[in-house]
Amino acid sequence: MEAFVSWLNGILWSNPVIYIILGIGLLFSILTRFLQVRLLKDMVTLMFKGRSSDAGVSSFQALSIALSGRVGTGNIAGTATAIAMGGPGAVFWMWTIAFIGAGSAFVESTLAQIYKVKQDGLYRGGPAYYIEKGLGIKWFAIAFAVAALLAMSLLMPGIQSNSIALGLENAFGVSKTVTGFIVIALLALIIFGGVKRIATVAQYTVPFMAVGYILVALIIIGMNISEVPAVFALIFKSAFGADSMFGGILGSAIAWGVKRGIYSNEAGQGTGPHAAAAAEVSHPAKQGLVQAFSVYIDTLFVCSATAFMILFTGMFNTVGADGAFIVENLKGVEAGPGYTQAAVDAVLPGFGAEFVAVALFFFAFTTIMAYYYMAETNIAYLLRGRNGKVPMFILKVVILGATFYGAVKEASLAWALGDAGLGLMVWLNLIAIVLLAKPALIALKDYEEQRKQGIDPVFNSKKLGIKNAEYWEEEYSFNHEKEKVS
Repeated sequence: MEAFVSWLNGILWSNPVIYIILGIGLLFSILTRFLQVRLLKDMVTLMFKGRSSDAGVSSFQALSIALSGRVGTGNIAGTATAIAMGGPGAVFWMWTIAFIGAGSAFVESTLAQIYKVKQDGLYRGGPAYYIEKGLGIKWFAIAFAVAALLAMSLLMPGIQSNSIALGLENAFGVSKTVTGFIVIALLALIIFGGVKRIATVAQYTVPFMAVGYILVALIIIGMNISEVPAVFALIFKSAFGADSMFGGILGSAIAWGVKRGIYSNEAGQGTGPHAAAAAEVSHPAKQGLVQAFSVYIDTLFVCSATAFMILFTGMFNTVGADGAFIVENLKGVEAGPGYTQAAVDAVLPGFGAEFVAVALFFFAFTTIMAYYYMAETNIAYLLRGRNGKVPMFILKVVILGATFYGAVKEASLAWALGDAGLGLMVWLNLIAIVLLAKPALIALKDYEEQRKQGIDPVFNSKKLGIKNAEYWEEEYSFNHEKEKVS
């Protein structure tokens, strides 16, 4: 089983696939005329606009749910691994992929808004919905929904809970079994409260955990302020092979920076659109822009916080192409949370293990919460028109079981299975958004034209010639006309 899964991952996550994702992001950046720079102000201001409703959540709540999924153990372990395998230059390539990936995030999230539906009183949307409505290929949509459901409910929660359990055992001596019960008890309180409770918890938890993590990084930078020019010089020189120590691993710096950047920010992978569709906005491009900014928050802020803690304190190892150490500042420490722990301990002695354990708890727990939301959205797609109470209850039990199992067991096979599930989602979503990019680009052009006229953009799918956007054609148009009359 493990051999088969490893072989499958070798195909799904091979270097050509990574560079295809990079190329698609670059293509969308060019087609949108680098909206990630031109419309940066809009991205920030739109985060705090919009309101929640009975059917939907606010733009900020949707952003928080998406960030719950994006910001996970990869922001700590993934960044450390990138530095271990690609050197400090890998950090620059993580920044690059975040910049380029914002284009993909805009397209997929705008499509999710265009083709969202109001189902059982709630907004639902995501790749399965836009594949069926935009491409008209139902089997393709079902394939994505099944892959997403398996990955998010069964294969991936255990990865996150395992990181929580290991962190708490290492820092506080809490047994994995106790941690497992605590995590599923808290998770049950949230997911049995429905989408609104998930949005509320995410709205408060995500900013708290991100700001707290970045604040510790700023303290470390502040205590090593004289090193700022040297660290940035090291990152940029290593990124282009100009550093004498790391110049021989330029290829690894690019490959690992791109891989870990993509894995962390998830741009183009089909995860972010689920939350984007739930937002209550007057124009799809608005939430597309907000979700594009979530990629920046994940990589430019949170991953950079990890990188700076490690690089400013010198608490890392880097392996060369021949497998020998180029730098070995932490003898016997594996690439991962241990680097961050050592970095914090170097500045705040005795605080590292506790800090990393708490950070992992928040990062990983909110990710499991987002996984449930994505799984629920895909089961809702598969069950349209049928009573979903029993399947939804079963889904809750499955994700709680997978979370507990991951907490108490070794995670090697779980990581491999999770990678496979996510890899299938990525392939299916990438094909869909390349074929479906036109409606998103039309929506962006319409948004910008209305902004130039000085009006708050309102979406009219019929006027723009976008078919099968049922919500915008029927319900939104009807409600908008009612508002104008009243």
